[in-house]
Amino acid sequence: MASKIESPDIEKNKSNFPYFSLLGVLLVVILFTVLWRPLNLERTVYVPLTPQVETTVTDNINSPVVGDARIEVVGGKSTTDQITESSDVPEDEIVKDELDDIIEDKGNTVQYTVARGDTLHDILLRYNINRRDVYQLTTNFKQLANLRIGQQVSWTTDDSHNLQSFSWIISSNNIRIYEKSGNKFIESSETVEVVPQDVVIKGDIKTSFVADARKSGLTSSEIGVITRALQWRLDFRRLKVGDKFSVILSREVHGKRLSNSQLIGVRIKNGSKDYYAILADDGQYYDINGGSLSQSFFRYPLEKQARVSSGFNPRRLNPVTGIVTPHNGVDFAVSRGTPVLSVGNGEVVIAKYSGSAGNYIAIRHGRQYMTTYMHLDKILVKPGQQVKQGDKIGLSGNTGRSTGPHLHFELHINNKPVNPLTASLPISEGLTGKSKKAFLSKVKDIRSQLNF
Repeated sequence: MASKIESPDIEKNKSNFPYFSLLGVLLVVILFTVLWRPLNLERTVYVPLTPQVETTVTDNINSPVVGDARIEVVGGKSTTDQITESSDVPEDEIVKDELDDIIEDKGNTVQYTVARGDTLHDILLRYNINRRDVYQLTTNFKQLANLRIGQQVSWTTDDSHNLQSFSWIISSNNIRIYEKSGNKFIESSETVEVVPQDVVIKGDIKTSFVADARKSGLTSSEIGVITRALQWRLDFRRLKVGDKFSVILSREVHGKRLSNSQLIGVRIKNGSKDYYAILADDGQYYDINGGSLSQSFFRYPLEKQARVSSGFNPRRLNPVTGIVTPHNGVDFAVSRGTPVLSVGNGEVVIAKYSGSAGNYIAIRHGRQYMTTYMHLDKILVKPGQQVKQGDKIGLSGNTGRSTGPHLHFELHINNKPVNPLTASLPISEGLTGKSKKAFLSKVKDIRSQLNF
């Protein structure tokens, strides 16, 4: 049988084919290596600004061990000058409600006490009033340059920050009023003596506390005072239809204008429970037994105080983006796995992976205070969970956009970030001695007026 003879051209093509195939595969691999990027860089890698250097002391036997991790103690000798930096911008914003708006005083009417160095121009621009209105008011009424320290001014704007009216209380019986008419302001005056009024306002919950309190005649400012006074005892969101409230106020009225108001006492009935807040001579509010209505806070969210690797800085140059953005918290130099504690009693509102903040927890404490904990290695709580001061809520880590293991901690008061290491925190101390005796004597009269 004759053997099959292949042509030289066919042999040549067969010998070259594997080489062209290998060359094609190699080219694809090179292109893939050069051009490939993770679909979500923030969730898959860390972004080092400089060569990665451990910022915590792990070989110092004098460093306190917390759990399976180690903290670099304040004042201890560090093995490196490397500062851990991070980008701390969660994707998830904390949902606000009408009580937050009351606390933040977002109403269109503002009352202001003139302080040293103030000018009307500066005051109004500080509150983002329309510049054209500010110019017109200060130019056409030169007497407004004579504001004095301690005097009260107030103004009303529309939703676009256009000035609608401005009031200047020169003295107890002399008020200047500037109201907008068309494109100009018209001046008028009132010469009415201050009339002090003690009022009792009572109401029932039919929809929500804020809505029903307004219907009863309470101002947004007065509702805010009540909310802050009882924020640690009562969750106003859980008030139900049929619950009741009773309020005693001391108001100062100029003609038909309310110029000042002070909460004397409040009682809110939630189901079968009564919640009281009574004003004492020290200007603070206490329950009917003289007990504190405040809650204490830990200054640090750790079992041991740790070195601050990056402080609170509203004007910080973000090390990741290169843009001037606030560093709204404090970074603590702790190694991965360090237990993170809740600084106070509260409700977990967010517990999830959230953008460059990594594993992220936000806890609401009362109505005024919020704390956040970022870049965690592990989250140990769930949204909606109630936590107590000192509860372990997570473990520190290096998740999100971060250059090294650490804990980023923030404190917000009235939804504004503050320095957690220097901010004034509430003190949970009740009245004692003569102060308590005088307070209890005062409570008897006030309590009788708060009956439903």
